[in-house]
Amino acid sequence: MELTSDTLRFLNQFMTLIEKQFGNKCETVLSVPGEEGSRRIVDIRNGHITGRAAGDEDGNLGLEVAPGTDLHTDRFNYITTVRNGRILRSSTICMEDKSGKELCSLSVNFDITETLQMEGFLRQFNKFESPSRDEGPAIFDVNTLLERLIQKGQEEIGKPAEEMSKAEKVEFIRYLDEKGAFLITKSGEKICELLEISKFTFYSYLEKSRSAGEEEDE
Repeated sequence: MELTSDTLRFLNQFMTLIEKQFGNKCETVLSVPGEEGSRRIVDIRNGHITGRAAGDEDGNLGLEVAPGTDLHTDRFNYITTVRNGRILRSSTICMEDKSGKELCSLSVNFDITETLQMEGFLRQFNKFESPSRDEGPAIFDVNTLLERLIQKGQEEIGKPAEEMSKAEKVEFIRYLDEKGAFLITKSGEKICELLEISKFTFYSYLEKSRSAGEEEDE
C-alpha cells in the first residue's frame, strides 16, 4: 500500500506549517521506505542544515546516527550531530498501514547550535553549577556514550567543532581525554574527522593537552 494523494497533500501542508512557524533553523524531512530497510527523501524543507535534498537517502547521509539505532520507530527529542558540526534536536514519527508496513516517516530536526553556544556563554558568565545537577541515566552503549561526550564537550567550549580555534580544539580534546573518551575504539578517528585534523595533529594536540594538565597539577 502506498501513500494516497490526499495523505501526501496533508503532509506537505503540515511541513509548510512547520517551516513557516519555526523558520530556517528547522529542517523537516518526509521519506518513504527504500531498498534493504533504507529510506528515500521525497520532500525536505531547509535541507541546507544537513546538506540533503529530495531524492537522497535518509538515514546516515548527512547525520551521524548511532549504530544499532532502529530507524523504524517513533523517537522524540533525541540529539543528532551533523558531520559539519551542527547539533540538532530531533523527533521522528512513522506512518504504517493496517498490516504494520511502514508507509513513510516524518522527521523534524531543529538546529540548536547557537542556543547551546549561548547556554555555554551564560554558564561561564554566571560561574554557577548546581550541586544537585542531574547528569541523566547511565549510558552503557559506547557509541552513544561517545556522542554524548562530544555533545557535552562542544557545550563546554561553547562552539561547534567547525568554529573552534586551535586552542579550543586542544581544550576540547583535553575534555574528552579526561572523560575517558579515547578508551573507546576508533574514537580518535571520529574526533579527527569532526575537527578536520590529521592523526598527527590529533596526537600533537592530545600531548599538548596532557602536558598542560600536568603543569596545572604541579
